Amino acid sequence: MTTVVPSSAADAVTASASTPGELPKRDLFGVNVTAAGPDVVIDQIMDWAHIRRSATVDFMPVHGLIVAVQDPEHRERMNGFDLVACDGQPIRWALNKFHDAGLDERVYGPTTMLKTCERCAAEGVGIYLYGGRPEVLETLCHNLIEKLPDLKIVGAESPPFRPLTDEEDAKAIKRINASGAGVIFLGIGCPRQEVFAADHRASLRGVQMCVGAAFDFHAGAVKQAPPWMQKRGLEWLYRLTREPGRLWKRYLVTNSLFVALFTRRWILGR
Repeated sequence: MTTVVPSSAADAVTASASTPGELPKRDLFGVNVTAAGPDVVIDQIMDWAHIRRSATVDFMPVHGLIVAVQDPEHRERMNGFDLVACDGQPIRWALNKFHDAGLDERVYGPTTMLKTCERCAAEGVGIYLYGGRPEVLETLCHNLIEKLPDLKIVGAESPPFRPLTDEEDAKAIKRINASGAGVIFLGIGCPRQEVFAADHRASLRGVQMCVGAAFDFHAGAVKQAPPWMQKRGLEWLYRLTREPGRLWKRYLVTNSLFVALFTRRWILGR
């Protein structure tokens, strides 16, 4: 599915991709994570969105952190992001424990997506949706507009589940830039969306937000964990009960490694 509304604003604004974000970052096992809460993060995103600054934003759960810890290339990629928000409760706990970040709540990707859409609707900033199955994307657009009638969805497309050819990639960049979007939501899965965002940071004008499963959640295709499980860092357990065959190995490995790294740093102080 592709729906694009071109805008002449695409040629009127060019934003720099060379300056990192201003919000402070703190080291968690070699990965630099932004030590800021949801309101501050959204304010920063909107500042960039209004000028269509080329920026990359990630919402990091434990799984994403461990992937970056284990893969030097991906770690370097993530450390080049403008914002790497603490999506997972354990990430927030680690920031508070080791860096006295004082964060009262995590920066949950799906919630931040919705709140960013609310700000975009109120402030006249267009959004572009990139990812999801065609039927999910169609429902997502419908649900967002129903909830936020003033929201400008200036483009939406479901890319193929394979690497794009150079020609396809160039056309996608052209469509997104021509739409005039200030915020580009990426829902193509981890780490594919992070690779896409990093590869296109210099070519896409707008804030790329890697929001993962948020498309499925807001389209109603996948249920979210109950709030009490989210608050206690048990979202992984809920997802495991829903998809044990696919997720058991991921959580067995990544959760165990996170606990080991957390415990070692707690004991050794480094």
